[in-house]
Amino acid sequence: MIEKVIILENVSLVDFLGVGNANIKEVAAAFPASRIISRGNEIRIQGRPPEIIKINAIIQALLEHYHRYGHLSVDKVQTLLREDHSHERQIEELEDFRDEILLYGVQGAPIKPRTLNQMQLVKASFENDLVFALGPAGTGKTYISVALAVRALKNKLVKKIIITRPAVEAGEHLGFLPGDLKDKVDPYLRPIYDALDDMIPAEKFKFYEENRVIEIAPLAYMRGRTLNDAFVLLDEAQNTTPMQMKMFLTRMGPNSKVIVTGDQSQIDLPPKQRSGLVEAMEVLRGVKGIGFVELNTQDVVRHKLVQSIIKAYEKYEGKEGNNSA
Repeated sequence: MIEKVIILENVSLVDFLGVGNANIKEVAAAFPASRIISRGNEIRIQGRPPEIIKINAIIQALLEHYHRYGHLSVDKVQTLLREDHSHERQIEELEDFRDEILLYGVQGAPIKPRTLNQMQLVKASFENDLVFALGPAGTGKTYISVALAVRALKNKLVKKIIITRPAVEAGEHLGFLPGDLKDKVDPYLRPIYDALDDMIPAEKFKFYEENRVIEIAPLAYMRGRTLNDAFVLLDEAQNTTPMQMKMFLTRMGPNSKVIVTGDQSQIDLPPKQRSGLVEAMEVLRGVKGIGFVELNTQDVVRHKLVQSIIKAYEKYEGKEGNNSA
């Protein structure tokens, strides 16, 4: 048994600890194997290291809440404890997916989920025929989705992969592009090709494309089709219109899996055009058989600066929104 001491600074002890130390007693009741002793401005935690780490994290979260709002109620303590236990259960449920190797890349490196929410995406795909994966750039939502599609094809769970995205320019104008339709839309689909390059040897990929085992096409090409025995990925779905989204979702045929990925903070549609992804989230939330996974900045697996950049922009945009309100 070891001990950790937390010194309470710039805190009204009555407001933080509660009348008769009620708030700390709630925390102590949730961890009966440890001892939590409150004396003056000190909180002493005695127990085994894993529990001490959990208790310390909870108390720090309570302190953050107190410093932000100036008070702390028993109800808030109970809510935070419930959320903590819920998070623990989620981690336990996803433990089987921690070392789930989806496939081995071209260079022989294992491709697998690296964060909790990426594991949740894999789990949701295994359990549902339609999954919405939302999150900012760099969270791996597209990469993991492509890996799940390639895995399904290699394991003969599907006969083909269909990957599509709306051809909407992200702020810049590409102008007239020479060549056939494939040449014109390839710039929009480059991220998909980059992911596939990691997972399928060039000659094999060429064979798959020529024989339509893997099809990468703009969203407009999905109209009128029924997608059977396929793993279908709609990428950059925030740039679909409601009509396009409905059209795409109703293409699902027998033995098909669909993953829809998007980032609601990067909508490149005209200002008055509603996003089909936003509408679909409102319409379909709660429908049985559809999974929803939300990734965040903690899932960013690009350069370490990307996470800081995303957070900085979120803070700036939030400030701009408040100023314009």
